[in-house]
Amino acid sequence: MRAKVRYRILILTLLPILLTLVSLVFITIYWNISYTGNQLFMKVRADLGVAKNTLESVQVIQEKRLELVMRSWPFQNKFRHIEADKDRSIELIKQQLFHTKLEMDLDFLRLLSVAEAAADPDLRQMLPLIEGTKATSGLMVLSPSRLANIDPLLVERARVPVVKTERAIDPTKQDEHRGLLSRSLLPIPDATGAVAWYLDGGILLNRDTRIVDHIRDLVYDEGTLPERSIGTVTIFLDNIRISTNVPLHFFPKGEAKRGRALGSLVSTEVREEVLNQGRQWVNRAFVFNEWFISAYAPLLDVQGKRIGMIYTGFSESPFIHNYLLNIIELGTILMLVLLVSGWLVYRGAYSLLQPIERIHHVVKAVQSGRNLRIGSLGLERDNELSNLASQFDRMLDLLQRRNTQIQAAAEQLEVKVEERTRSLQEKTEELQANVVLLNETRQQLVINEKLTALGELTAGIAHEINNPTAVILGNMELLKYELGDNADCVEEEIELVIQQVGRISTIIRSLLQYSRPGEFNAPLEMHQLTPIIEEMLVLVRHSIQKQEVVLNQELNASYPIQVNRPQLLQVLINIVVNAAHAIDGKGKIWIRTYDWIQGGDPVGVKIEIQDEGKGIPEEELNRIFDPFYTTRKDGTGLGLSLSYGIIKRIGGTIEVSSTVGKGSLFTIGLYHKAIEEQTNMPYEGLQLHGEHI
Repeated sequence: MRAKVRYRILILTLLPILLTLVSLVFITIYWNISYTGNQLFMKVRADLGVAKNTLESVQVIQEKRLELVMRSWPFQNKFRHIEADKDRSIELIKQQLFHTKLEMDLDFLRLLSVAEAAADPDLRQMLPLIEGTKATSGLMVLSPSRLANIDPLLVERARVPVVKTERAIDPTKQDEHRGLLSRSLLPIPDATGAVAWYLDGGILLNRDTRIVDHIRDLVYDEGTLPERSIGTVTIFLDNIRISTNVPLHFFPKGEAKRGRALGSLVSTEVREEVLNQGRQWVNRAFVFNEWFISAYAPLLDVQGKRIGMIYTGFSESPFIHNYLLNIIELGTILMLVLLVSGWLVYRGAYSLLQPIERIHHVVKAVQSGRNLRIGSLGLERDNELSNLASQFDRMLDLLQRRNTQIQAAAEQLEVKVEERTRSLQEKTEELQANVVLLNETRQQLVINEKLTALGELTAGIAHEINNPTAVILGNMELLKYELGDNADCVEEEIELVIQQVGRISTIIRSLLQYSRPGEFNAPLEMHQLTPIIEEMLVLVRHSIQKQEVVLNQELNASYPIQVNRPQLLQVLINIVVNAAHAIDGKGKIWIRTYDWIQGGDPVGVKIEIQDEGKGIPEEELNRIFDPFYTTRKDGTGLGLSLSYGIIKRIGGTIEVSSTVGKGSLFTIGLYHKAIEEQTNMPYEGLQLHGEHI
């Protein structure tokens, strides 16, 4: 009790603190995510601006380098003699430009005449952009053949194997052979001021890491990113990384190298937004194999067409790690504050809970049957707990008096309830017996009415049919005699008529036997069951010989029984023939006999006849012993009814269980001594089951 109250006080006291601290934590987390996220996107957008400016400055530097080459004394000295000795001067200039190209970190540098420049389809795109003698620059994508026109060495340098990349479209080619050039064209005036020559120079961006590494060092210097965060820069030709410092392995292990993800592809979302729509992308993006805070911008060639992208970004996971670390730190502080506050509240509530603990002990003692009172708690009389204790003691006194009165009333009530219960049980048993008797009487009346109607019907049928059948049978015999040898041609038809007349007589005899069983009672004798079963098997084989049915025998009964042998044979034949008819095609029938044991002593025998036929539906199972009920086209519906009547008259039992699609099981129980004088209902002893056999 005291612990529960302490916990409640603790919860009520700490709940406002908890809500306040949790709110502060969530506000801090939201502020960090929102503000820091915006700061990250602002930073990467600024990084992208630096990268674009750096790329433009590379072109400006190229132009200045071309101007330095043009104004250099060795170039001007050779260029002055170009009119006098053109071939030699051009050769000397080419040699000088080759060495100058290496010194200035250019991939190509050459001198072209106005006619050569005009004949070059790529330079023709740049010529309209030239203003006076100022140089012009731009990006340009060239095929391998056009790269070979500039310098055959550029063709192999431009080749970049394309790598299939996660979250990107499948590559359409194995290698990228085109080259992305940063190209500058500088007009060179002659002595008259007319432009007759051009200096053509620039760099091939494919597989060139100088620019991307320079931009990375500018925007992602040491200390600008968290530990283990990686800043990267990439130049794309279409959607293929041709110059990048995005690593193949972010944190290589062992002897593995970090490498560069050259030839990998940009994600589908970025490709659609930047290349297809021409808009900048500043958001999270999946870069090769990791999520990055990324910024992409389209790259345009000298004609203003989108030819690729430039990208800057840094890995996202270190920032997420820092967010989680901050949340853990805030959570730890929150738990410490709660623990300290809880301990202080718990200690502060100790003096308040002592009187409550005293009240709790008294309540527990009263519940266990002890007669205790709270008494004085050592508090002031005006104290709420002291007043509560006094009221509780008065309530206990009143409760004790009420309990005494209730106990006395309960004892009287128990006596009355016991008397009423006994009377009700007696009436219930009497009512149940009356209901059973009523059901038995009703069923007996129904059966008697059926038998009475059947007897009247059978008497009429016997009277009306027996005489005509006798006449038919006699005339057929007379016809056969009169025809003599001529009767051979209709022998089969005559025998068929005689056979059907015999079948009519059999049906009439069965009707009479069922409706008037007393007239057909036969003497009962003691027999062993096994010889009767064997005789039945001999008789039944002829009836089922057209079917491929196998009769399996397990004859273990040894106790004698009192039956009429022909009638029992008739019952067994009816059931076995019905079992054979229930089997379509091949099948098996099992016939088992064993001694019927009750209370450790044999009382008779049991016969089981089981087939693997089509089974009997549950709605038909309760009707199979009704007279005239049959599912066969040529059946009379009297076989099972007659069999049931025979077994019933000697006090036996029949149990039937069946499962549709699996077969049926008939179990016949026969006592050692038959019970001929019965008062049972016609269907007593019959048990039907629709369960699995």
